[in-house]
Amino acid sequence: MNVIITGASSGIGSALAVRVARHGGHVFLAARREDKLRDVAEAVTVAGGTAHVIVADVRSSDDCERIVSTALAHTHIDVLVNNAGRGHRHSVEDTSDAIIEEMFAVNVFSLMRLTRLMLPHMKQRKSGHIINIASVAGKMGFPYNSAYVAAKHAVVGFTAALRTELVRTGVEATVICPGGVSTDWASVTDGGPLGDVFARGIRASRDIANELNIPLAPLSRMMTAEAIAEIIEQTLDAGRTSDVMTHAGTLEQAVEAVTNRTALEDAMLPLYLGMRRAMEE
Repeated sequence: MNVIITGASSGIGSALAVRVARHGGHVFLAARREDKLRDVAEAVTVAGGTAHVIVADVRSSDDCERIVSTALAHTHIDVLVNNAGRGHRHSVEDTSDAIIEEMFAVNVFSLMRLTRLMLPHMKQRKSGHIINIASVAGKMGFPYNSAYVAAKHAVVGFTAALRTELVRTGVEATVICPGGVSTDWASVTDGGPLGDVFARGIRASRDIANELNIPLAPLSRMMTAEAIAEIIEQTLDAGRTSDVMTHAGTLEQAVEAVTNRTALEDAMLPLYLGMRRAMEE
């Protein structure tokens, strides 16, 4: 299997690269941090695969074109994994134009460009799979990262539209919507570490639930990048799949966000108030 993975220098991207390598796959690793990419490439080799490092910034249309052209110059591509992404930590009123543009440039525009560039190749071969990494935030709202939430909703919508164009072409498209994953993602968000706000908010939510005499917010457990990579691999094996919610309970929450958003907001109230308290500290 020949796979392009963006955001491959750490987290889900690097874990998936190693997992593909265990089956002898050829992985094209794309990200900005060359030193980290070299480390992942070495891990891929040790795992039994082959790796090609492409230092690139997916915010650049030229770099997106270079990722695809470099990979296709070597071999055909079976899978494109649009994994690169970044979050932020700001209230809505403090979210600047620059942050909004950054969130969509990294999380949405790059993904759409790379998909557009890869589709002619996959359609010609009548085979291939586009994997778009969104988030549970692409299905429901969370406070203090509204531009990221909006961007991930856009990823879900784009993938849904893409699927309508790919019916009976032999090419598949799937959106993956993880919840909390144990990576450095939440510690390097623009505006400060969002993970810290979640962690302190969760702690505060316990006191708030007790004060208000209401149940704790229904939160899913963190998962490892390796566990998410395994789910992505299973998705590839399955072929045509629906949207993939990786964490227990998040599918039900996503459905409730559509059918009864107020009920979901009421259930999550201790978390929302806890995160507000964390932001105000």
